[in-house]
Amino acid sequence: LLYTIKFEVQLRDLQTIMALKGLRVVEMAGLAPSPFAGMIFADNGADVIRVDPLKPLISSNILSRGKRSIAVNIKKPDGVDLVRKLTSQADILIEPFRPGVMERLGLGPEKLMEENKRLIYARLSGYGQNGPMAQAAGHDINYLAMNGVLSKLGRSSEAPFPPVNLLADFAGGSSLCVVGVMMALFSRHSSGLGQVVDASLADGAAYISSFLFSSLNKMPMMWPGGRGCNVLDSGCPYYNTYRTKDDKFMAVGALEPQFYSSLLKGLDINETNNPDLPHQMDMPRWSELSTIFSAKFQSKTQEEWVQIFSSIDACVSPVLSFAEAAAHPHNIEREMFLEVPEGIPEPAPSPKLSGTPASPGVRIPKLGEHTMEILESLGYDKETSHGLLQSKVVNVPG
Repeated sequence: LLYTIKFEVQLRDLQTIMALKGLRVVEMAGLAPSPFAGMIFADNGADVIRVDPLKPLISSNILSRGKRSIAVNIKKPDGVDLVRKLTSQADILIEPFRPGVMERLGLGPEKLMEENKRLIYARLSGYGQNGPMAQAAGHDINYLAMNGVLSKLGRSSEAPFPPVNLLADFAGGSSLCVVGVMMALFSRHSSGLGQVVDASLADGAAYISSFLFSSLNKMPMMWPGGRGCNVLDSGCPYYNTYRTKDDKFMAVGALEPQFYSSLLKGLDINETNNPDLPHQMDMPRWSELSTIFSAKFQSKTQEEWVQIFSSIDACVSPVLSFAEAAAHPHNIEREMFLEVPEGIPEPAPSPKLSGTPASPGVRIPKLGEHTMEILESLGYDKETSHGLLQSKVVNVPG
């Protein structure tokens, strides 16, 4: 009994420690991919210090919960020295600039990793650190265009359609960058040395899409037609979305025969009321099935369909808004969303760890809010810190 009590106490103590507690991350402020990578580290207990410009053209306060902010003019020598002091005490640096920018500032990996051999230097860029397009500007849509993935996205009668900026920026960019950093951290345990993580958004989005490439080789029956004419790309009538009577939508993913049978049951479609019903795998007649399904779904409201399919396992779901998703009972029990001081709830960290769960802060730092405390932690005395402030090397909130 005493052993059990002691174990349970130790377990509770462990659960107050997040998985990345003790890691220090320096994040050079940038657009979407690097802030999300930094937020993943912050959500899981790392001390993330965001290095902001004194007057950013675009707000840095998206994806910034749980971080600290120091505002630094990295175009001044004293600002460069300050960042070097930060990275000399850091485990990880995340930088989002085009290749060569950090080198020109005197903050390239050779210099910083000479001063801190354990530093993991993560470079998030569009096309990577080398190659003829390394210096080219781009956004999510461009990276998907250049790696071939965009050619597969969209409906058959329309131009290729970009999936917001999720696939390259966040899946192929931020998420794989974090995976790369964690692999480098694991390697550091045995080698004692950091390394450069070259995280290209174009490369990463291609890697995330490996199933598309591999299935074209090994399962060509999944891709018999062009874009938008196949099983998983809106060509299939039982893997698609349908408008309801109240102008909402239902998502259908009834691929397997048993789920397809349940779909027909829920829609009240059978050989009696549809004697010429096409077979599930009769691809030339899929457009007929789509017409039948569309007419059925438009005969009832979304809530009516939710009630019908609540007791039928058919892979049919309502398409929820952000607010509706946050209020759904399953998502509430799973704690899928976090309450934030302003606006709609935001997604909570995932995956969930049993022993060292994430416990993210939701407060957003003001630009330069932690400048003075970070300077103090680096060994700057008050006189020097105020001198940096007066000479506009650093800044604090006005």
